Amino acid sequence: MPSAWRAVGAPLLAGAALMGAAGCGGAGGPAADGAATLTVFAAASLTDTFTELGERFEDEHPGTRVVFNFAGSSTLARQIDAGANADVFAAAGPDPMDQVAQAGRVAGEPVVFARNTLRIAVPPGNPGDVAGLADLAEPGVAVALCAEQVPCGTAARTVLDAAGVEVPSASAEEDVRAALTKVTLGEVDAALVYATDIDAADGAVEGVEFATAEEAVNDYPIAALTDAPEPELARSWIDLARSEEGGQVLSDAGFRTT
Repeated sequence: MPSAWRAVGAPLLAGAALMGAAGCGGAGGPAADGAATLTVFAAASLTDTFTELGERFEDEHPGTRVVFNFAGSSTLARQIDAGANADVFAAAGPDPMDQVAQAGRVAGEPVVFARNTLRIAVPPGNPGDVAGLADLAEPGVAVALCAEQVPCGTAARTVLDAAGVEVPSASAEEDVRAALTKVTLGEVDAALVYATDIDAADGAVEGVEFATAEEAVNDYPIAALTDAPEPELARSWIDLARSEEGGQVLSDAGFRTT
């Protein structure tokens, strides 16, 4: 990983706290050492792919730093609406992007660059014997779901409703990586997460497919933001995400590309 790369933790507060935490040189514009800084707010499920693309982007744009804020899409939308300083927003669903657009923070028309589906994540060996969605409602089976205002939570509600399954005791996590972490730590028997997150876990969890997954295919829109400190770099980032090169990185991670 290049030394210039910075990552911003997900649980940042909106407003001034966020804008002051995005990297040593600040979010956007020239950094203290004169390097340009591109600030990308992206859904937590894009952490691995965008990190790889960030390294490539810096190689292709010498003197540029890519700063990421990975979190739940609804959290990111609230931060942007509160005035967070950013160049690009990539969401895991259309609703958070629509929220930002309605607030007048989107420059141009958002475009869908990837799609994702849900899968059940279980610990290695599947100790809860979870074979499908119906098993998530069984007594004694601990389940983690994303909060419903997050795209992965909305998708989870859709697939559960389509299967006629109710999981009243499930936890409500702030983003998909938080739900996945519950599984990797052995705190739950199962979680509904994106297929790409299971692939990225590199054997730390196992995946269980289910029939209604196609009922909720999440579109991932991306857009430059108004008042972006680095509008040209923002356009270049979007071009990379939509390019053949970017599409290969995404498809290798299990995303469907457009």
